[in-house]
Amino acid sequence: MSNIDAIIQGVSILGPLNDQTRKILSKEATAFLALLHRSFNTRRKELLQRRDIRQAELDKGVLPDFLPETKRIRENPAWRGAPPAPGLVDRRTEITGPTDRKMVVNALNSNVWTYMADFEDSSAPTWDNMVNGQVNLYDAIRKQIDFKQGEKEYKLRTDRKLPTLIARSRGWHMVEKHFTVDGEAISASLFDFGLYFFHNAHELVRNGTGPYFYLPKMESHLEARLWNDVFNLAQDYIAMPRGTIRGTVLIETIVAAFEMDEIIYELRDHSSGLNCGRWDYIFSVIKKFRQNPNFVLPDRSAVTMTVPFMDAYVQLLIQTCHKRGVHAMGGMAAQIPIKDDKEANDKAMAGVYADKLREVRAGHDGTWVAHPALASIANDVFNKHMPTPNQLFVYREEVHITANDLLNMNMPGTVTEEGIRKNLNIGLGYMEGWLKGIGCVPINYLMEDAATAEVSRSQLWQWCKHGTVTAEGKKVDKAYAQKLLKEQADELSSKAPKGNKYHLAAQYFSGQVTGEDYADFLTTLLYNEITSVGPAAKL
Repeated sequence: MSNIDAIIQGVSILGPLNDQTRKILSKEATAFLALLHRSFNTRRKELLQRRDIRQAELDKGVLPDFLPETKRIRENPAWRGAPPAPGLVDRRTEITGPTDRKMVVNALNSNVWTYMADFEDSSAPTWDNMVNGQVNLYDAIRKQIDFKQGEKEYKLRTDRKLPTLIARSRGWHMVEKHFTVDGEAISASLFDFGLYFFHNAHELVRNGTGPYFYLPKMESHLEARLWNDVFNLAQDYIAMPRGTIRGTVLIETIVAAFEMDEIIYELRDHSSGLNCGRWDYIFSVIKKFRQNPNFVLPDRSAVTMTVPFMDAYVQLLIQTCHKRGVHAMGGMAAQIPIKDDKEANDKAMAGVYADKLREVRAGHDGTWVAHPALASIANDVFNKHMPTPNQLFVYREEVHITANDLLNMNMPGTVTEEGIRKNLNIGLGYMEGWLKGIGCVPINYLMEDAATAEVSRSQLWQWCKHGTVTAEGKKVDKAYAQKLLKEQADELSSKAPKGNKYHLAAQYFSGQVTGEDYADFLTTLLYNEITSVGPAAKL
């Protein structure tokens, strides 16, 4: 028996394979995944248990603060993150989206600097989506992704250098149940990272860039340390110099905002900066403090980037990144062009321009867009106000952010019935799409993903829990929430084609908006609805 055969003893692949996906899940790649699982899954589960312990403390009213045990790291000005890697020096406009073949071609053909290929919040994690996404990126890296759909041909452009590719794995909390090792489902993070890295790392370096990643949903620097250890083992395994990998961490949890220095420090040889994951960050504030009446937020539309707690988060992130010599990336513009209403479209695009102008003036080194049409707006703003490849020299030394600033929930705004109905429409619309295997859903000319759906259901839960009174004088309670939920689900279902999943979405949503049960993530709550394991495939 070969060493590879010995390693893959105990591995089962419980999803179907074809010639293309069998190439991705080769014996050699499978052995690498098994090695990652056996090396790191125990620690991953321990870190998830630490999250539960931390949540129990927050539920008792203990508020987060900067860690006293890591004060020496925060206050030491000498250490720095890694210098920007090839292809990551200038990141002024990044487009994000799922890894279906059409999206990959369109994103790489966009007038942007990087493309974040997303296995996470904008992808529903069906087996087909996940493994075919790996096939698509494998082919794109080798410039063999051109295809024809009906009469339309999709081809990579050849008139300019393609954007740098960055892959986003799923978070530490998720598993890939179609791939088990010794009877246990592998971490979805390790599955996504492992396949992409194993097949493409050397090819990416030959192409002049490298294996680059976005790292989501982290809640502590210890979780960043785990990623760093994964990176080191992976590089050693394929004889790649340590430090070739780069990881940009999405600061999208309120608890991680108190450990930004420490997160960069843990990843410092592999760090390519931090990103403001705005919608997940708002979701995290509601989620983490859901038992605390002092953290009840108004309608989602009132929680803008300029309210105190969001502004403090942005300022601290930029200051921290630039102090350590790494990129501070801005947030998402989720708008979609409104083709049939010029006035409404002009207003929406003016809002995008203003948001990107705020980011570049604050010191961000780049920003995100969800649609290729928005790239020109982001480019115009950053080209005009950032003539340099980045703003790493903007240290923001005048910024002094305290724990109280990060927790300052003072802001104008109320809870309205219109806001509740909007949240229900977004939550139901996204969940209905997700249940059909679609992770990125256009709703009211915004490209909604899991983060915005999480905000919607968490706000409803919070308002019910604390008996919030609307601007119209109505107390939000279980009966009121369920009444509005039924009305919105019936309306959406009646307007949609037969066979839609709005009422199934409403069944799940109904348990999440009454201030009682609260799932950790919608994606884990719904995961079993879109996945089914079959007999083990033969390798």
